[in-house]
Amino acid sequence: MARVGPVSISDFGRHLGISAAVVHNRGGFHDATRAAFPHLDVLIAYRLLFGIYSGIVPDGIADLVVEDIDWAGDSTVLLSYIKRRTAAESLNLPRRAVRLLEQWLAHSALLRTFVPSEERRMLWVGVSRAGGSRRVRQIDRVAVQRWALRHAVVGNDGKPLKIHRSRIRTTHEAMRDKTSWTGSGRATIDPNHNPDIEGDHYLTATTPAQQHAVETVIEDAQHDMLRRADPPTVITEEDAAALAEDYPHLVAELNLDDAVITELVGGQRDVFTAACGDQLSGLHGPKGKPCPARPWVCLLCPLAVFAPRHAGNLLRLKAFFSRQWQQMPAAHFMAVFGPYTTRVQQVVDRFDPAVLATAALQVEDLGHELPLRPEEMTA
Repeated sequence: MARVGPVSISDFGRHLGISAAVVHNRGGFHDATRAAFPHLDVLIAYRLLFGIYSGIVPDGIADLVVEDIDWAGDSTVLLSYIKRRTAAESLNLPRRAVRLLEQWLAHSALLRTFVPSEERRMLWVGVSRAGGSRRVRQIDRVAVQRWALRHAVVGNDGKPLKIHRSRIRTTHEAMRDKTSWTGSGRATIDPNHNPDIEGDHYLTATTPAQQHAVETVIEDAQHDMLRRADPPTVITEEDAAALAEDYPHLVAELNLDDAVITELVGGQRDVFTAACGDQLSGLHGPKGKPCPARPWVCLLCPLAVFAPRHAGNLLRLKAFFSRQWQQMPAAHFMAVFGPYTTRVQQVVDRFDPAVLATAALQVEDLGHELPLRPEEMTA
């Protein structure tokens, strides 16, 4: 078999001087050719799985040649491919894609020695069926769907899954490990699309209920931006009457009565960074439950009221931001803490310098001074 390459049952029988029926009935031929030479079903499975692991578009995968593989070590591969809608691109393959590529090259090595020299450089070589000699030239959409039916690939509804190879890249993005990747604020569902196309394809509301949901999300986002634009509410050590007189907007916005104002001024409503107008408002968590927000979120919260007694914790928060700045990439830091660093400085600047000087003596610039989670601790 290895000497003559892949042959059909008829050719194999003719070579041995027996009929094709005898070869088929005696068995073993299909098993041997299936193990030695990859056929269409195996080829489709490899290419679909490689697309999920690598995130390369289908046309780029189909046109790969062996010369596109640049081995940079035992486990690192830089793969070049042609994306027909744009131009040549390259990708440092993930580990799983590298291992799959190694497995495919080993699986197809024997068949590659028997194909013509012009086809030998193609990455995806295979025979049309086990026991056949005709090689696969192209894999179209119909072949993929028939493959799904033969192997009972079904969706969540139990019906045969319609495989859209153009969406495999989206599957790859969805399967990415997010534990160490924060992504981008302007990231799209499919990296092949710009935000305009993404909105037309994925975010267009098709029913009144969907339209209402989209409008609600937009309104909430706009309202949140307006709230963040409001200046911080900073008070001095005065009584509740002075607060009501100096901050009518705050009183009207938060529906505060005299008892609440007294609690705000007296410290009964203090959280770590400020005094909170309503811990159960549900602004940053479930309504009716204590607010779960991190300490720095209070800096941009409209319910926060800052008093001189909070100066020490505000300075501790500034020190925390400084430590984070030293150990985080600048772009990552600005995306996570940028708005809060600006606001904390605005609040601190409105305190009396003598109050800040006294509070600074109590700041040790250590992580244990703040209510941090283990992953937020700094040196």
